[in-house]
Amino acid sequence: MRSALPLILAQYSNAPQGQGTGTLILEFALLVLLLAGMWKVFQKAGKPGWAAIIPIYNIIVLLEITGKPLWWIVLYIIPVVNFVVASLVCIELAKRFGKGVGFGLGLGFLPFIFYPILGFGDATYGAAPTAAAAPAMR
Repeated sequence: MRSALPLILAQYSNAPQGQGTGTLILEFALLVLLLAGMWKVFQKAGKPGWAAIIPIYNIIVLLEITGKPLWWIVLYIIPVVNFVVASLVCIELAKRFGKGVGFGLGLGFLPFIFYPILGFGDATYGAAPTAAAAPAMR
């Protein structure tokens, strides 16, 4: 009686072997572009640029830049909620640099394009208006 194992293994001999070198180079280039943009954004906001490359610390610094409470880091762990929170943080980051909601959504969905624009562009960081500076609602 013949074993079926060689026939089963032969089915997978022509299977793709993974990503090509070109794809990996492109992904690495986009990652470097994103990190360079985040580095510059952090520096413009008065934070250390190296904080952009530390995995969890960069979210904490981003929350500080946008003026959100630090306990929001917990919301990044909750599925679906993390997309909403990340979008809100990106929109607030865009507002702090004088950009609109559309730019903030761009930061969330295409960060490798919008972070370098924000970091290397002429946008300047402005802290949120204080309660005294904001006009009173009647």
